[in-house]
Amino acid sequence: MNQEFVDRPYLPDPATAPELFDGLLSRRVGAYLIDLVLIGVLSLVFGVAGLIFGLLTFGLGLVAMVFVIPAAVVVYYGVTLGSPRRATVGMQVMDIVLTPTRGQPLDGWMAIFHAALFWLTFWISWPITILFALFTPRRQMIHDLIMGTLMVRRSPMVRRWQRRG
Repeated sequence: MNQEFVDRPYLPDPATAPELFDGLLSRRVGAYLIDLVLIGVLSLVFGVAGLIFGLLTFGLGLVAMVFVIPAAVVVYYGVTLGSPRRATVGMQVMDIVLTPTRGQPLDGWMAIFHAALFWLTFWISWPITILFALFTPRRQMIHDLIMGTLMVRRSPMVRRWQRRG
């Protein structure tokens, strides 16, 4: 990773726009916990539907139960993070938004890949993932750096856009 990639002048800088990064890590943790509960509820709903389907098909449909939780996670992130709001429900509650940094649009597929990479890096080594966020100037985690995304506070970002526009 070269220096130009890390220090791009058009990305918000915590030194000049600290309001965009104020309390970002604690907000990300809160959003994660809220999303975890919502994914659990969604998995439970999918699981009950899969169980009913399994009973109606005399057990054949129970084979699909292996895909219930992954499907719930993919649907949740694809629909929420891939929406124009660019935030899951937990992120909306915690007033944060995911922003692409490489000029590409944030669509449903990128949201799913971002979430998959988050879960993969978090599963492999959560302490390193969190340490990355503590020591990068924009509080980016490993998956943010790889995917080219940045998490910022939504309301200060909107106010900043309104001042410029």
